[in-house]
Amino acid sequence: MRLLVSQAVPYENQVDFTKLSLVRIPLRLGVDVFQHGSIGEEKALALMKCMQSFKLIMEVYGVERFRACATSAMRDASNGVEIVKRIAVESGIEIDIITGKEEAAIIYDTHMKEAGLDKATRLYVDVGGGSTELTLYAEGERILQDSFNVGTIRMMHGSVDQAVWEEMKAAVKRSVKGLKSLSVIGSGGNINKLFSISNAKNSGGLTKVELDAFLKELSGLSVTERMHRYNLRQERAEVIVPALQIYTSILKWATIDSIEVPRIGLADGLIRELYYQ
Repeated sequence: MRLLVSQAVPYENQVDFTKLSLVRIPLRLGVDVFQHGSIGEEKALALMKCMQSFKLIMEVYGVERFRACATSAMRDASNGVEIVKRIAVESGIEIDIITGKEEAAIIYDTHMKEAGLDKATRLYVDVGGGSTELTLYAEGERILQDSFNVGTIRMMHGSVDQAVWEEMKAAVKRSVKGLKSLSVIGSGGNINKLFSISNAKNSGGLTKVELDAFLKELSGLSVTERMHRYNLRQERAEVIVPALQIYTSILKWATIDSIEVPRIGLADGLIRELYYQ
């Protein structure tokens, strides 16, 4: 769960978005959902408390507009709609359970608009705990925008269907065929963390060689060793290897040797979407 509070200030022909607060709480709803199909009462209560605390923080900051979105775990939870209704009654926050395609659009349409890359050929890859969102633009046309139930938490618990993995592989290969000057853009906490601990901080991205090296090294370490060597939180140390497996696979399928890391995410996209609306 993330709460991002930002201030939008128009300046000349652009808008500056200043982060005032970012709160992150690793509830991992997917641990329940991807194994049992629903959210258990313990995590449901933790989610409720989280949303109540978020509301108080927003009140302190005087937030004028907000949007709350739930993604893969809540999409798959048999009791997701019921929990959303409970939260609306008890906290006053209405949560939108968005589709994978909506999730991808919020992140990438906003980034394309701000970066002035409407004509660029770019494959956006967002890896989360429950799903991977892929969006491909070429010459201003959206060639691919889809969500696949391949995520780090699912992989940790052996809950990724091999057929879905093959479907994602086929979608990437089919979509990039014949494209020239393709760039791959990565988002998500894991790729951001890998970028921050790498020696590529001034390049704006990571090469496949660097990602392969990280995968080889981290796969050979225990979770505790990963935490110690790279000062990682436990939940990050647990999922960083599955994330690397996804990113390196996509680069291989797209025959691309590097990935750009602009540090964008769903929360950033929501902020910008609210402003532009």
